[in-house]
Amino acid sequence: TLNMSDKKLTKEEIVEGFNKLRQEQRTLATRIAQMESDKGEHGLVIEALEQVNGDRKCYRLVHGVLVERTVKEVLPALSQNKEQITSYVEMLTKQLVDKGKALNAYRVKHNVSVRGENGDGEKPKSEENSNSKSASGVLVSN
Repeated sequence: TLNMSDKKLTKEEIVEGFNKLRQEQRTLATRIAQMESDKGEHGLVIEALEQVNGDRKCYRLVHGVLVERTVKEVLPALSQNKEQITSYVEMLTKQLVDKGKALNAYRVKHNVSVRGENGDGEKPKSEENSNSKSASGVLVSN
């Protein structure tokens, strides 16, 4: 967690804190996308295996080792994994929402604005001719 005490932070510390929160938010979003992809793959395999005889041989990768099983042995494990992935995605989504709220609270508390976020996607006129660059387009107003 960031140090959001009453101590007066420098503009650089505020930008660093903001960027850290933003990076944490991006990391969560990336992880959610990966897990959604895994869930989809599980669904496709389950769908395919439900169409075949339960005594048919199939192979499953377990901790880097390919093991031979039957469809009726593998299907319950795949379904359970898919349920666990779904629960994990729900937990990550809640964390993402909470991180978004924390990021917005941080922006309000420290009067942070990001270039190009003034609604119309254009830079504010006061920034167009500016030669100074803030980190990642993050501006801190006094």
